[in-house]
Amino acid sequence: MYLNCHTYYSLRYGAFSEIELLQLAKENDISCLALTDINNTSACLNFIRQSKKQDIKPIVGIDFRNGAKQQFVGIAKNNQGFFELNRFLSQHLENKIKIPDKAPKLSNVYIIYPFETVLEQDMLSFEAHEFIGISIAEISKLRFSKLKALENKLVIQQPVTLRNKRDFNAHRLLRAIDNNCLLSKLPQAEECKPHEKMVSQEALAMAFSDFPHIIENTRKLMNQCEIHFGFGNARHSQNLSVYTNTFEDDVTLLHKLCDDGLPGRYENPTDKVYERLNRELETIKSLNFVSFFLINHDIISYAKRKGYFHVGRGSGANSIVAYILGITDVDPIELDLYFERFINPFRASPPDFDIDFSWKDREDVTQYIFNRFENTALLATYNTFKYKAVFRELGKVFGLPKEEIDKLSNGRLPQNQQDEVGQLVLKYGKLIDGFPNYVSVHSAGILILDKPVHQYSATFLPPKGFATVQFDMLIAEDVGVFKFDILGQRGLAKIKDALEIIAENRPEVPPIDIHDLERFKKDKKINDLLRSGGAIGAYYVESPAMRGLMTKLQTQDYLGLVAASSIIRPGVYGSGMKEEFIKRHRFPNTENRRTPFLCKSCRDTYGVMVYQEDVLKVAHQFADLTLGEADILRRGMSGKFRSGEEFLGVEKKFISNCKNKGYSDALIFEVWNQIKSFAGYAFAKGHSASYAVESYQSLFLKCYFPIEFMVAVLNNGGGFYSAEHYLHEAKMQGATIKLPCINTSDHPNKVIGKAIFLGFGYLKNLEKLVIQRVLSERQLHGRYTSLEDFIDRITISIEQLTILIRIGCFRFTKTSKTELLWQAIFKLNATKTTTKQPKLFKATHKHFKLPLLKTSTTENAYDEMALLGFPLCGYFELIDEVMENDILSEHMCHYVNKQVIIYGNLVNTRHNTTAQGKLMRLSTFVDKNGKYFDAVHFTEVVYNYPIHGLGVYKCMGVITEKFGFCSMIISKSRKIKMKANPRMGNS
Repeated sequence: MYLNCHTYYSLRYGAFSEIELLQLAKENDISCLALTDINNTSACLNFIRQSKKQDIKPIVGIDFRNGAKQQFVGIAKNNQGFFELNRFLSQHLENKIKIPDKAPKLSNVYIIYPFETVLEQDMLSFEAHEFIGISIAEISKLRFSKLKALENKLVIQQPVTLRNKRDFNAHRLLRAIDNNCLLSKLPQAEECKPHEKMVSQEALAMAFSDFPHIIENTRKLMNQCEIHFGFGNARHSQNLSVYTNTFEDDVTLLHKLCDDGLPGRYENPTDKVYERLNRELETIKSLNFVSFFLINHDIISYAKRKGYFHVGRGSGANSIVAYILGITDVDPIELDLYFERFINPFRASPPDFDIDFSWKDREDVTQYIFNRFENTALLATYNTFKYKAVFRELGKVFGLPKEEIDKLSNGRLPQNQQDEVGQLVLKYGKLIDGFPNYVSVHSAGILILDKPVHQYSATFLPPKGFATVQFDMLIAEDVGVFKFDILGQRGLAKIKDALEIIAENRPEVPPIDIHDLERFKKDKKINDLLRSGGAIGAYYVESPAMRGLMTKLQTQDYLGLVAASSIIRPGVYGSGMKEEFIKRHRFPNTENRRTPFLCKSCRDTYGVMVYQEDVLKVAHQFADLTLGEADILRRGMSGKFRSGEEFLGVEKKFISNCKNKGYSDALIFEVWNQIKSFAGYAFAKGHSASYAVESYQSLFLKCYFPIEFMVAVLNNGGGFYSAEHYLHEAKMQGATIKLPCINTSDHPNKVIGKAIFLGFGYLKNLEKLVIQRVLSERQLHGRYTSLEDFIDRITISIEQLTILIRIGCFRFTKTSKTELLWQAIFKLNATKTTTKQPKLFKATHKHFKLPLLKTSTTENAYDEMALLGFPLCGYFELIDEVMENDILSEHMCHYVNKQVIIYGNLVNTRHNTTAQGKLMRLSTFVDKNGKYFDAVHFTEVVYNYPIHGLGVYKCMGVITEKFGFCSMIISKSRKIKMKANPRMGNS
């Protein structure tokens, strides 16, 4: 009998979830109710799914409002009615149009107008599908209203927004956050009524006992509503099922594409290749995934026509069909990729294809998908109220000063030391924590459906203008909607840009086939870069942890890099098996001491479970789980199941089966704990292999064209390290770094020969409009011949011109920066407002004789730090202290277990936690010769010897060594004093 129920997907309004709404209905013996969130359908599909578990008939609709003012409620009679409601709401959300006072005629929708609204607008005429909603609180008004006569138009509209007083308080706080006002200033019109609660069926009947026709009208309306979606095992794929005209045509096309593509991948295909290909094709056909492969091939074909690079990842990278079609570049035969991880007869969902494009190309690919396929939308994700952020929001609502809000947010004051307001903030902060705050866009998911998108959800338009549904990935998969993952990354842009820079800077170099992976894999120089940890700038392999791991493993081939890409993941690390893997790799005889079964099942990884496939193999072979049950483990590890119940059920069966097979408890739980530790982190082997392919492409460029490659890295936002460090790396590779030049530089960095000219884009506070004027004028009318010529041609303020002069953009004039600054002031006449119009005639410049004004290298360095963020000379050139009794990083191996001093320029530092949960710090430095060393600061050192930003540190500590990789455990550190800025005097 409830036609107007809200959940917390009535964003910043509702106070509980759709699950809690159903539980509330069950407690009150309600057998049927309607979910009608405010301008939102996020919870509808899960509400329908969960209602069956509570034996409640679900009805869905939308509470249409302008702000907090209710216009009307739309109730879907059936799935077509849900479509009509979604389409209507989407038109208003996407175009930012107000909801009208009068609802449109929707054939399969009931419209309920609030009693108060009907009175205000003096509505007397109603269509057959339109009704007037009466709440319990409005019964007394109805008795004396002329609307009482409209007996067949009256239905119960008892809103459900709250359960208790606490919900009402939380609701008011959410409304204050939404209105960005103090709680005391929240208008009452922005709140719900305190009586918007659910009562039992009996109490509701008692309240309307004088109006039995209203109860009957409501029951009749609800009985005529029926909504259905298949979920779980009953679901059917809702994705575009036929790519061509018929399924048979799809199958024919897929076979043809495989026949055409096979010679390009396998020069002499073996029986193993044909057997794998035929087995995959049969499985793809039997599970009706043919169109899924053809759609992905279509997207990749478009990208190739446009010259876009891509990387195909995910479980689909285990597929030989995907390899032959060009969706991935990973050969499953070469890597012995486990077919059942890719696809198996128990799998209801198609394989994952995570397709990466350059961050510059991704939007165009997305636009192509929307143009090419009719029923397309982006997938949503829910941005929730985060714990610390909630405290800040609530602190503002209660009017607390910033200092107290900071203390609350940082947890500095225990709860028993808080005042009354602080206690309230903490209490309601914990309640609101995790509530959806707003609906956003999934990082990659695109839906391509058989039916119109509005059959499932309303849509909204995020800033980039692609229609986006209001439900997330879990809901999508529940109802049989499977996403296509189209991602953007900078690594591919670096490769593409590097090739363009090489072609421009070194025209003598023949065209490079960046997809010649077989040559790259066998190249000793490239593999030496891996083994030595020299992969700075290369995608996925440049971080300190990855460089250290590859040095320990002595990685020097493609398969080794594939393994390293997975071993670095927290799952393997958390189980303690990373060290075990390194030990067994470096000293193979140690594997005989471990579990014989695992050594046999995970032969390639020395008996250590590294990939998701390993878990499938072990679960299937060791514990006799079916492939379907093993896939539940796989999904559990990926965090792709809604609750832990399924996972716990499989755990019990795993242990039970193992005991029945006679395994000891010690062995059972050793294997199970390895499996469990993978939760949320394990990679599919094909996924790691895809990363390794891109890494090898980057490594080839880094090895043979290091300067051009580093410029491409810098021009695409860098990577793990700062711009300063990538410039340092370029210098180590033989580059000369030049400051921006008014006649040579562009907005990005530019390489000429071995010289890298920094781009204007690095200059802090230099306006984009000024850069555009400078570059456009230079392109149209040639180089600038002097400061006077520049001033005549460019409209610029003295502040902006000062930036260009201080950084040395006019050094071609052979005049000191100090003199140029004085001349700029005189010539620009900075005290007067400059016109934005171009000058018709060139002004005659006066020439002033100035005294000799010198600039020191230290002054220049401080200018560079102020304008670029770092000195071009490096911090070692600026220290004001004698370095003594120190060693170099390359000599660390001679001082293992000894205390030494190394002077290091800080490259990167980050916090971590010890196994006991204590704070520690991991830092990377370069020594005075520019070579790396890594350091660990344990808890006491973190607090007693803090890191104070960039600069040179005197690091004292003990050298440790593991598997040939040396690092320092710091006992003391101190930032070295820098030379004073000469302009600042002795201060």
